[in-house]
Amino acid sequence: MSLFDHLNELRRRLIYVLLMLTIGLVIGVVLAKPAYNFLIDRHTANAIALHAFSLWDGIGMYMKFAFVIAMIVTFPFTIYQLWAFVKPGLSKNEQRSSLKYVPLALMMLLLGLAFSYFVVFPLAFDFTRMVAGQLELQETYGIAQYFAFLFHIVIPISLLFELPLVIMFLTAIRIVNPIRLRKMRRVAYFVMVVTGVTITPPDFISDILVSIPLIALYELSVWLSGTIYRKQVETDKRWEDELG
Repeated sequence: MSLFDHLNELRRRLIYVLLMLTIGLVIGVVLAKPAYNFLIDRHTANAIALHAFSLWDGIGMYMKFAFVIAMIVTFPFTIYQLWAFVKPGLSKNEQRSSLKYVPLALMMLLLGLAFSYFVVFPLAFDFTRMVAGQLELQETYGIAQYFAFLFHIVIPISLLFELPLVIMFLTAIRIVNPIRLRKMRRVAYFVMVVTGVTITPPDFISDILVSIPLIALYELSVWLSGTIYRKQVETDKRWEDELG
């Protein structure tokens, strides 16, 4: 395919994703209220009174929920379109092995959502309230501020949980390998710790509770990359023996 053919194919895939995102927004509008009720009934939201400081806060929250739901619905479809875009450059075995990442991507995203919401977010929430109490501040929170705080923690961590699948996919198409990943281990650990410190409250326990799982995700990525790489080496060796 020429460069223009590649660009046209990419444009076609992006149009499919945008159409799916539109469908996801419709689904999100329907599910926004149940999702809001679920989150507002949790112990963190029940601990404080939430207020609207603008006439647009209610509408804004409704659309934010709809958009987040649409992104979750669209995510596996986007991964599939990415796979379909690179499929012509993959061998038959690589096509079959990489296609399984589509359902796994959704599973890892949901796992990241659960970890960030049920583990990280309560730690951050309780820490910020503790600091406010020590300063004897009168707590008055807006609905927009509360959910912005929630989404800024939950969404980045959820996306980081895709790291093992990204590494597996890049290994499958021979862009990275476990040897290179092991050499980058120190840099990767530093990035994971900085990420954990950035998205959590500034206390040691929260930083450790987030940084350790992120480092574990990297090590899992290296191990998974190693399993794929060993199979590639064995396949290459058999191919060379057949030619020889």
